[in-house]
Amino acid sequence: MKCLSISAVLTVLGSVVANGAHIRPWELALRTDLADGGCELVPFSFRSAAQIHKDLINQNVVTQVTPVPVPRLGPKQNVVRVLSHDLHSLLSHVQLHCSNDVTSSLPLAGHSLPQVPLSRDDALSAHVLDVDLPRLELIPLITSGPAENRVDLAFFADGYTAGERQKFLDDASRLARDLVTNQTFFTVRPLLNIWVVFTPSKESGVGVGGKAKDTPFGLYRDGTELRGLYANNSDVALAACASLGDKCDYAILLGWDSITCIGGEYTTTTASLANGALVLRHEIGHSIIEVGEEYDGGFAYFGVNALHDPKNVTWAHWLTDLEDHLRVERSVMPMQAYPWTFLDVEKPWSFTFSSSGTYARHLVKFSLSGIPRADDLLVSLDGVDLGWAPRKDIGIDRWHYDIFFEHALLEGEHVIEFALRNRELQGQAQLCSVEVLEYGSLGEFNASRGYYSLFPTYDQDNGTSYRPTNGDCLMRTVARPNFCNVCREGLWLSLLKRVDLIEDLRVTCPNPNSRVVSVDLVKLAQFREHPIEMTESYAITWSRNGRILEELANLAEVELRDTDGTYRVDVTYAVEEVRLDPRGYLRASRTFDVTPHSC
Repeated sequence: MKCLSISAVLTVLGSVVANGAHIRPWELALRTDLADGGCELVPFSFRSAAQIHKDLINQNVVTQVTPVPVPRLGPKQNVVRVLSHDLHSLLSHVQLHCSNDVTSSLPLAGHSLPQVPLSRDDALSAHVLDVDLPRLELIPLITSGPAENRVDLAFFADGYTAGERQKFLDDASRLARDLVTNQTFFTVRPLLNIWVVFTPSKESGVGVGGKAKDTPFGLYRDGTELRGLYANNSDVALAACASLGDKCDYAILLGWDSITCIGGEYTTTTASLANGALVLRHEIGHSIIEVGEEYDGGFAYFGVNALHDPKNVTWAHWLTDLEDHLRVERSVMPMQAYPWTFLDVEKPWSFTFSSSGTYARHLVKFSLSGIPRADDLLVSLDGVDLGWAPRKDIGIDRWHYDIFFEHALLEGEHVIEFALRNRELQGQAQLCSVEVLEYGSLGEFNASRGYYSLFPTYDQDNGTSYRPTNGDCLMRTVARPNFCNVCREGLWLSLLKRVDLIEDLRVTCPNPNSRVVSVDLVKLAQFREHPIEMTESYAITWSRNGRILEELANLAEVELRDTDGTYRVDVTYAVEEVRLDPRGYLRASRTFDVTPHSC
């Protein structure tokens, strides 16, 4: 048997050659300072063969902007990543984001180089982030296919010493399994690779009080509260991920700490048993799906799960009721606060708010840390004990609590109070957040699980946007194990715009008069190694000279006998979790010629 060399049609259609295979584009990333508009290039990010992006079929340049996680009062920075099949278009768009000239001295020679380090020795050194890249030990953890055709997550160690290497591997493995086993990312697992990257730290743990320890990325908490986890050596994190090329699309900085993270250009998390995996899912949702928050009190509400005009419902195909019955679910937020404060035995924390008395039900939501026993804290509303009890085995870690009431708040003022009872917990017990929501009657507000409508979300200024469900999504309620259907569909589309469903097309010649053509597909549907409990399928269509070959329907391997011509195979993937694919991310094709002299 010998192999047939496929003669591909070379006519260029936009960014894709006519045989259907996507060309790997140019890519360049830079870090921008929002204060002065200055830019610096990320080392190793200048590549001539980056991962495919299907939006480049219909547009010349794709630009992605993500924030660099920083404390509230820290310098505001973004990472701008630009992709294009045309190098000069890429450089022109890069320059649009910068007040300084960062592209004029880029090394345009040697276009065949897959990756340009952009070191400080180059002529453009003044425009490159000045970082010393640590030694990176790369280990595959979960591999579903080639890195160049998968979305790759990489866990980087921080705060793990050389003697704690195995603990890092165990912690990263536990978090990775939680992501892709039976929930959250389980259905999209064949589109993902997960790596671990170990670099020993000189000190163990993460910093507190705004001071980093001697670790590769310098993870620290701005204060003592279990809130954000920031990287003091953020530029090192950017360069470390870029240096891995296809093996790092999304970096996860894993800090050695038993208690809980934030997302952006990279995600930070800890090994917390209670919160590590929960917060990681939420933050990766921000990064991959490119969505904002669903919980109240934030400032970023965008993406597939956020709506600002109730007359233009982007998730209409997921609505439970028909559009002619569409309504905004009736609710209001009379109070919300993020105190992030230590509780004091001598002075209970309290907040006075007003209710109109026109809503039938209400919910008290709050989060606490450092309070392991119910006897340590009294939570009351208008002097009535709400019966709070901590989550079992939560210890001093943070947790979220919802206390729901099937009756209305009376019109007028109300007082919610948190009174610490255990003096020994002063300096540890924290009130992180508190919120009161009021809901209409059952006929005005449907809180049922699985009900899709328009649910108001209130930002930090009490402005209103809308989300698809009341509390089904982990983007609103971090303790939920799954995304809502709207975010889950967004997850599929975000991943598949970077993954080609056709891995390879192979032609062999068992004899001079026969050709066997095999199309290798990403292992979804009937090829999936870990079955899922939902309907999915691949539809495979073969055609010759424009005529569909019905007898070859849904075959991944076909035999062609004495039949020359131009052939095409079209593949369409369908899954219950995607109802609308406007850009064709769930489709792929290849075209090839068979001639008398092919074998």
